[in-house]
Amino acid sequence: MAAPQLEIDDTTLFDNLDDRQVEFDGRVDGEDYQFAVQYSVIEALSGSQPDGDAEASFRRYRDPIEHAALTALAKGPDRPIIVISESDLDQEARA
Repeated sequence: MAAPQLEIDDTTLFDNLDDRQVEFDGRVDGEDYQFAVQYSVIEALSGSQPDGDAEASFRRYRDPIEHAALTALAKGPDRPIIVISESDLDQEARA
């Protein structure tokens, strides 16, 4: 059986400045989910805090964010928004 794949809907990317996270919709195994990747994840990947460029950083680090999103989803797919935190990152993905 193939590993689950996340299909991100790029048209839904939203930099939520108030909550310090980038939100997006995605599909895994035919199911739709809402995700939010915390700025701290982007900072861990890039080595610097997002400063008006969170969406660009998201695109730059898309692969490790996708993997972290699947890890977060596995922890509880029934949540209304799957929040991706630093604990969902692989150790080798961190800056």
